[in-house]
Amino acid sequence: MAERQFVKISVEDRVALITLDYPPANVLNSTTVAELADAFQEALADEQVKAIVLTGGGEFIFIAGADINEIVRLESPGQAREIVQGAHTLLGQIESSPKPVIAAINGHCLGGGLELAMACHLRIANNRAQLGQPEIGLGIIPGFGGTQRLPRLVGKGKALELILTGDRISGAEAANLGLVNKAVPAGDVLRTALGLAKKIAGHGALAIRATIESVSRGLEMSLEQGLALETESFASLVGTHDMREGLSAFLEKRQPKFADQ
Repeated sequence: MAERQFVKISVEDRVALITLDYPPANVLNSTTVAELADAFQEALADEQVKAIVLTGGGEFIFIAGADINEIVRLESPGQAREIVQGAHTLLGQIESSPKPVIAAINGHCLGGGLELAMACHLRIANNRAQLGQPEIGLGIIPGFGGTQRLPRLVGKGKALELILTGDRISGAEAANLGLVNKAVPAGDVLRTALGLAKKIAGHGALAIRATIESVSRGLEMSLEQGLALETESFASLVGTHDMREGLSAFLEKRQPKFADQ
């Protein structure tokens, strides 16, 4: 495993746990973004890993946002673009991952932290965690994808409200809006996320990958194009070992043993 100062990775039961541990606020800056990108590359390259969980070190903070000390030193639009493009590369890597990525939002999830969480496929939050895009209070706007991913998750009106006011909402409110999949008590966040990841990892990797691709790419297409994509994805699984094993296990009333082929 690569040497990293602020990002840790461990693998158990085919699930990679990636932890950003940069006290006191787990902020995103050039160093932590690069280390996260490196950790995700490691998890994606590991054939034993079938699902990934991302969380923050410490008890009350997932990721508090971008590093203000880095932003305040920006002197030109070109410097700003460089930082933003680095973050977009990481978030795009997460969003396009063929392995499901689950954000375990154990505490405050603000600004760039929320933008990172929204790039994940699924989100489990502490029901008392604070989530929001407070950038407008700094005279700027979300730059790591918040203006694009938030309305896709909660709708245009609610996204504009949250971004224009900078208001924070609780994990419980976020669940009601569909911004997170589930809100649970603080001590249950990581356990719930890992349990969900392990459940998904128990299925065949080919079907997992086809599902993510069909849903993610399909949302960018017309319904007709999306249905054509789904048809091809379904057809690509016919005749695979995992399809035969899954059907046989169902008929024989036993648990399938998928081989990811």
